[in-house]
Amino acid sequence: MSLTPEKPAKITTLFGVYDADATIWGEMTYWIGARLGVRHCSLCDITHSLFREKANWQECQAELAVKCGVEFRAFHRDDQPDAVRNVIKGAYPAVVAQDEAGEFSLFMTSSEISSCGESPSSFLGAITGRLAETQ
Repeated sequence: MSLTPEKPAKITTLFGVYDADATIWGEMTYWIGARLGVRHCSLCDITHSLFREKANWQECQAELAVKCGVEFRAFHRDDQPDAVRNVIKGAYPAVVAQDEAGEFSLFMTSSEISSCGESPSSFLGAITGRLAETQ
C-alpha cells in the first residue's frame, strides 16, 4: 500500500478585490485620491486605465478562462461575497481562490499583486504560474 499525498482540489474561480468601494462616492473619492497620489490600489492599476477597464486586461481574463478554465471575478471592498471577505480580513487588494469543492483560500496578497506592476500580462503570468504549482 502506497501513501501518496492527496492532490488539492482544482481552482475554478478567482476573486480579485479592489481597495476601493463600488458606490459612486467611493469611485469618485478613489479616482480623485489616486490622481492626487493619496490613494492607491495595485489591482486597479493592473485592470483599469484612467477611465475604464484595460482592453489587454480583458484579453488576459479571457485567456485565463480558456487556457486554464478559471474565471476571474472582480469586486470592490463593499460588494464582495462574504466568503471572500472572511479570507481577506481587510488586507486589500487581494485575490481569493475558490476550488471545485467550494473552499476559499488566499491566492495572492497585496504585495504579490504589486510585484506585477501595472501590467495585465505580468499579472496573468503570476496567476498561471501559481495555478501550475497548485493544480
